[in-house]
Amino acid sequence: MALDADATAGASDTRSTTAGKTIVFVTTADTDILTAGRALEDLPPDFPHVMAFNPVYQDSSQPGSQASKELMAAVHQADVVVLRLLGGKRALSEDFSSVIEACRSRRVPLIALPGHQEWDEDLITACSVPPVEVDTVFNYLIRGGVQNFRNLFLFLSDAYLGSDYGHEAPSHLPWEGIYHPDFPDGTEVEDFIQQRFRPEQLSIGLLFYRAHWMSGNLQAMDSLIRRMEELGVNVLPLFSYSLKHNPDGDGEANRTFTEFLVGPDGKPRVQCIVNTMGMSMSDLSTEGPTIADGWSVNYLDQLDVPMIQAIISTGTEEEWLENSLGLGPIDTAMNVALPEFDGRIISVPISFKEESASPAATKMTGRLQRYVAREDRVDLVARLAIKWANLRRTPNAEKRVAIILSNYPTKDARIGNAVGLDTPASVIRLLHALRDAGYRVEDIPESGDDLVHRIIERCSNDRDSLTEEQLKLAVGHVSDRQYAGWFEGYPEQRANEMRETWGEPPGQVYRSNGTLAIAGIDLGNIFVGLQPPRGFGEHPIAVYHSPDLAPTHHYIAYYRWIRDVFKADAMIHMGKHGTLEWLPGKGIGLSASCYPEIALSDMPLFYPFIINDPGEGAQAKRRAHATIVDHLIPAMTTADSYGDIARIEQLMDEHYQCQTLDPSKLPLLETQIWEIVQAAELHRDLGIDRLPDDFGRFILEIDGYLCELKDAQIKDGLHILGEAPQGEQMIGMLCALTRLDIGGVPSLRKALAEALGLDYATLIDDLGQSVNGNLSPVLTKVDPDSPIRTHGDLVERLELLCRQAYGELLRRGFQIDQVGPVVSELLGQPDTQTQRVLEYVAGTIYPALLQTPDEIGNLLRGLEGRFVPPGPSGAPTRGMANILPTGRNFYSVDPKTIPSPAAWETGKALAESLLEKYLAEEGAYPEMVGMVVWGTSAMRTHGDDIAQILSLMGVRPVWQQESRRVLGIEAIPVAELGHPRIDVTIRISGFFRDAFPNLINL
Repeated sequence: MALDADATAGASDTRSTTAGKTIVFVTTADTDILTAGRALEDLPPDFPHVMAFNPVYQDSSQPGSQASKELMAAVHQADVVVLRLLGGKRALSEDFSSVIEACRSRRVPLIALPGHQEWDEDLITACSVPPVEVDTVFNYLIRGGVQNFRNLFLFLSDAYLGSDYGHEAPSHLPWEGIYHPDFPDGTEVEDFIQQRFRPEQLSIGLLFYRAHWMSGNLQAMDSLIRRMEELGVNVLPLFSYSLKHNPDGDGEANRTFTEFLVGPDGKPRVQCIVNTMGMSMSDLSTEGPTIADGWSVNYLDQLDVPMIQAIISTGTEEEWLENSLGLGPIDTAMNVALPEFDGRIISVPISFKEESASPAATKMTGRLQRYVAREDRVDLVARLAIKWANLRRTPNAEKRVAIILSNYPTKDARIGNAVGLDTPASVIRLLHALRDAGYRVEDIPESGDDLVHRIIERCSNDRDSLTEEQLKLAVGHVSDRQYAGWFEGYPEQRANEMRETWGEPPGQVYRSNGTLAIAGIDLGNIFVGLQPPRGFGEHPIAVYHSPDLAPTHHYIAYYRWIRDVFKADAMIHMGKHGTLEWLPGKGIGLSASCYPEIALSDMPLFYPFIINDPGEGAQAKRRAHATIVDHLIPAMTTADSYGDIARIEQLMDEHYQCQTLDPSKLPLLETQIWEIVQAAELHRDLGIDRLPDDFGRFILEIDGYLCELKDAQIKDGLHILGEAPQGEQMIGMLCALTRLDIGGVPSLRKALAEALGLDYATLIDDLGQSVNGNLSPVLTKVDPDSPIRTHGDLVERLELLCRQAYGELLRRGFQIDQVGPVVSELLGQPDTQTQRVLEYVAGTIYPALLQTPDEIGNLLRGLEGRFVPPGPSGAPTRGMANILPTGRNFYSVDPKTIPSPAAWETGKALAESLLEKYLAEEGAYPEMVGMVVWGTSAMRTHGDDIAQILSLMGVRPVWQQESRRVLGIEAIPVAELGHPRIDVTIRISGFFRDAFPNLINL
């Protein structure tokens, strides 16, 4: 909107008043500065100068830094100061109080506001202007856009600098809407679709923040729109204030999901969504397991299309290129870990921030941060989205699917040796399900053994027994010429590495008659193959996990054959352990030079994966854009690990998270891991006598060793994908799942022990202790032929009683009304606690186990280009049976493990440092401390701030040892505490409220 005549006249009248005046605008949003620059373009020449600062990216949040000095110098010459701080006063650190003092001493108007719609008491009380004026500025900023920012600056000049330009009241801009570079703002969705969409083409939705639309920061979006349209698809680009509710939405779902992405018939307008917005749409449960819930996730389930997370990095392209981890902690938390709660498919960064100074001719001084697209990453995301959309459009009878079995080490006896999964039997079950769903599946093997033997007959990975005849019979061959063409397209650095490690292409392994042999069998439109070995050497486990060993020519050729010759529409890696996700390259946010991408490219990947290993599952999700479909642990209780081994695995998972989110904790975690390794004497098995210098490699060696150890314990009873436990296996599974407390529900053993007058904790504390005193006849009758001499004998009797209870309930169909009678028959009398446990099992755990067929159901759902619902992960037998059912795209972060033991140590140190400093300066302890807590910080550090707060208050977390979940808090004795208990007032962000309801309740 241009200035009207009266406003222009006012400009000349107020020239002497406003000439040389300065407005300082401090904001944590780069888009605010971009919007401000555009808003000031057509204001009068003598309009006050605006100096804009972002403390987040300009390091002015660090007192004493050059940026901090520049900020304070500007404040000392300012005539008006406006602060808009996401995260409150902490965004400015100690400079916040300096800004307040400078404004007060100079009598300069100060307006301090939060960066979101929620009021912030610390900021509001710092304001020096009337509340009605604070509210006006707040509304200009929260509603946003060039017009509102323009009127904001006119208002500031009129209200505080004596001008009379005139200004309009804050105007409403849509919270969500459609944007396309070829269409005017305000275009209705129906009109856009009618004019732009071609019915015969695939359609893909694109979601991005409203702030980018308002500020014109759209180069990355334009690039993605153009690339997808070039590839022949319709694009529906939508902006939205957030993925949750809008500021004035009164809790209603925003129109992005209720109107724009669905047509009047209630059906989705698109076959896939590319989402560039961070954080999570979910509301997380406060009780029981960490379940992602709320209207937003329910809408995703109803919309039923896959959502790909395209990452808008807050860092620079140069930082990303140089960082072997790929993305930094903030990007990983906001754009990877949190979106996983929604079931999003994690892809790659498509844009990075590029900084430039504001043009000299403008009325604003400030650093402008714009998102600039990385074209090769844009291209990958566009192609990946189209591949997913094709899954929805292509009839099942025409789809081609590759199923890959693990084979490590590369012996015929180890074909399909996924952890905890009977892979060959699972493939047979899946093949029948695919045929029933309309896929062209021919000549299905009779059994898992038949499948393996048919693969070996054609060709296998076992070089010790492989014959020339088998190589000739291989299902596929890649000629030297064909591979040479592929090899020419590899990034130069990677091509050189492969040459140096494995010789000139096509290498020397799996060669037959001038070709590379492809192991597997063809079953119509379904290919069942063996994942090729990623290398060879004396230590196959180390080769498997090596972070820097280039894959062989044959390895990459195998995946290229699947994509370009077999022409698979999708790929399934059947069970942990695969090797693709461990190939060298960036940790998160891959580049075109990362080996997983060289092998996989844009292929949709599904990964049935055991539910109790979120750390390695996250590796596949984040480095191979895998959609996890988790599966149940084996019914045999030996399929899990306990004691020291379990604690090592937990610490290894935390080590993996900290590598990307909080590297400062790695030394502490490595010390803890090494101490337990020594205590368990595992270092002797590994041939290591001191703390390794390269601990990252040592972690990989431990992981491989533990996998071998656990695999050796599982001789039979492996889980079959989609098959719920039956009979004795169901009884054994329920016994294992209720061996420990589950949230507030006691273990069945414990409940039975208390009902029979025993202290379960005392029993398991010393299993060899002799039994004294009279015992209940119930215990002696359960196994009358065996004497009861020790606590261990009593625990065995309790286990037998558990089996009897579950056996009888299974016979009665696990009907809730039968629980009471079963308890009375078992114990000779009613017992409230035992009945409570069994009612929980009958009403929750048993029905969840009956949903095990979802493992195949949701895999088929994903193959049809539909949404695979998210779910929690962890070890169900470690007090987490409530994470069931399986068949979900699991997320690896569990807010209920915050604060972690490592974070507790850090938080204690932070609290001690704070109190020591205060005591030195004031001569006494503080009575009260105020703290602002960020959700992203809590997730990144695993709860340093929370631990600091608890330590100040004189309480500490109580963890369930087996799951490392926080059960509650306990008071620290004053003598141990060393300081008075300090009251702490906490201000939390909106994201913290949504992500950590368990900590609010703590």
